Amino acid sequence: MSQPPGRSDGAVPERNSDPQLQAEIQRLFQLTLYTRWLVVGGLWLTVGSVSLWSLRESIQLWFEYFTWAAVRYAFAFNRLAAIGVGICLGTTFAVLLWQSRVILWGIPAPEYQRLSQQVMRIRVQGSTHPLWNWVCGKKEMGHTMGQGQNNQH
Repeated sequence: MSQPPGRSDGAVPERNSDPQLQAEIQRLFQLTLYTRWLVVGGLWLTVGSVSLWSLRESIQLWFEYFTWAAVRYAFAFNRLAAIGVGICLGTTFAVLLWQSRVILWGIPAPEYQRLSQQVMRIRVQGSTHPLWNWVCGKKEMGHTMGQGQNNQH
């Protein structure tokens, strides 16, 4: 049985120990999330669009008279298009399931440990690390969003 991520017995760092570390882990997690969706979007723009373009005559036939047999034969006679659409759908569903799991149950302990270790490596390398500006170089999120300004009316 895995232990909860809040325990501090060496396996997973205490989630409330250092607020700056927590903010950096959260920014690295957000960067990971955005990167996954960029990969999915890039796949749909490249592989998916080429695959759907090669299936355009079959898709036109589906709009006129849809049957599952027509879908099956379209993919059977256009193997590369079927593989391309399958890759795009597979990565989309994988990212959706991954993100749903994180939303429902939080970041799993091993992934949280990996993120915290990666943040520590970024901190050690300093500003020469490619992710430094996104993870450690930012100030507190409230100041970047305009919440720390003195607004007088």
